[in-house]
Amino acid sequence: MSSGFTEDEMRRALGLDTPTPPVAPPVIVKPEPVPVKAAPLSPKEPSKVPVKRRGPMLRVTLQVSKEYDGEETRFVHDAKTLSRFDAEQEAKKALAKAGFKYFVVESIVQVD
Repeated sequence: MSSGFTEDEMRRALGLDTPTPPVAPPVIVKPEPVPVKAAPLSPKEPSKVPVKRRGPMLRVTLQVSKEYDGEETRFVHDAKTLSRFDAEQEAKKALAKAGFKYFVVESIVQVD
């Protein structure tokens, strides 16, 4: 099935045989050096204070002791979660690190 067009005619019809303009070499621009200022040395820079979390959290209060029926002390742990279960678990982990074995949960209250 011949349409009677040659390949050159089809290329011209599709615009594929247009002459390409000569390609200029790329222009390379060298950046100018930026002078760097030396910071003055200060004897002691102020330490960064960690940002305290804003918003509500839970305060877990426990009666703890290291021995069974031993001397009881009050232990307070502030948890940065709003889940009562997670707050109690965090407090238990803190108790274990402090060396306490026995505890009784006194209260879990929300602190703003």
